[in-house]
Amino acid sequence: MGKTKELSQDLRVRIVDLHKAGMGYKKISKVLDVKVTTIGAIIRKFKEYNMTINRPRPSAPKKISPRGVAMMLRTVRNRPATTRQELANDLKAAGTTVCKETIGNTLRNNGFTSCSAQKVRLLKRAHVEARLKYANDHLKDEPSYWEKVLWSDETKIELFGLNSTRHVWRKKNAAYDPKNTVPTVKHGGGSIMFWGCFSAKGTGLLHRITGKMDGAMYRTILRDNHLPSARDLKMGRGWVFQHDNDPKHTAKATKDWLKKNHIKVMEWPSQSPDLNPIENLWRELKVRVAKRQPTNLHDLERICKEEWAKIPPGVCAKLVVNYNKRLTAVLANKGFATKY
Repeated sequence: MGKTKELSQDLRVRIVDLHKAGMGYKKISKVLDVKVTTIGAIIRKFKEYNMTINRPRPSAPKKISPRGVAMMLRTVRNRPATTRQELANDLKAAGTTVCKETIGNTLRNNGFTSCSAQKVRLLKRAHVEARLKYANDHLKDEPSYWEKVLWSDETKIELFGLNSTRHVWRKKNAAYDPKNTVPTVKHGGGSIMFWGCFSAKGTGLLHRITGKMDGAMYRTILRDNHLPSARDLKMGRGWVFQHDNDPKHTAKATKDWLKKNHIKVMEWPSQSPDLNPIENLWRELKVRVAKRQPTNLHDLERICKEEWAKIPPGVCAKLVVNYNKRLTAVLANKGFATKY
């Protein structure tokens, strides 16, 4: 009998990631086309290497009964925005009187933390289904596929964007020392819109958008920036262009232009910035620009283009190599927004 082919390290990592995300053995087997017994063996080995023993030390008697704790946990799982006072009222109605601090401590001991709700794009059922389809269609793609993608997007960079929330270390009564303040101007000092692109090999051109962009302007940007970027990055044959479903991008004239220039376009799920790794590069760019503290829009444009060109190819490559983790996160969260 022939020897069974050993699974690649990349596939083993995907199996463990899906398991940690809460997916069952059969579901993982169906998604990755790997036998259930093989899935089980890999996960058992993972658990053996990562097993730790935590023995709780003796503590004072609990003020809330196990039944009360279970009721609290059930409530916050179903309604995460429930306040501590509302939970205290529910417990009081059940015969247990405790303070809000005890409620908070109990929730923290059970793995819950009070945080600000993340703001994400509104996803309708059609968006969720499209995201799941995209993730399933591409989950098995090798890193070499993503290396042939030219990612693109637009972003707005404000003159005093990240600087407006800078933190400083200072002593008491030194709040208004010039070194501890951030200068601002009325209405934020203005901003600039940019179009940019990148691949696993590095960043492409960064273009300033002047005025309101329409379909004709977008096609001019593609002609003057997109095609030269593809050549400079040596995308080679078979590369794919990614842009979102903005009406300017999906207009018939734009589709005709892309077809005429023999550019293959990736099918993209709407409302999915977390699936576009260029969002991470925009953040990287804004941090770099904020450190140089531009004082006017002319400086802002110059510094943005300089810093964009300085982003190391290694940063770009890492975003692309790890792309499958985004797809795993989408599947684990049933198509809804992810941390990316």
